[in-house]
Amino acid sequence: MASPLIAVILSFFIPGLGQFYTGQLVKAIILFVAAVIFGALSTILIGIPFYLIVWIYSMFDAYSKAKESN
Repeated sequence: MASPLIAVILSFFIPGLGQFYTGQLVKAIILFVAAVIFGALSTILIGIPFYLIVWIYSMFDAYSKAKESN
């Protein structure tokens, strides 16, 4: 049983970690890689909005899946 609060906190610090916690390994890797790419692109400003989208989606999805599993 996954705790929704822990899933959100994990994804808050590292996008994809909440998905890893809830057992969604492929989605966790995809979100983490996307966050790294967009984080690197934020040096030229274009990556910032995309990173924020990945970050917020990661938290929302982790919470939803953890709540669904309970």
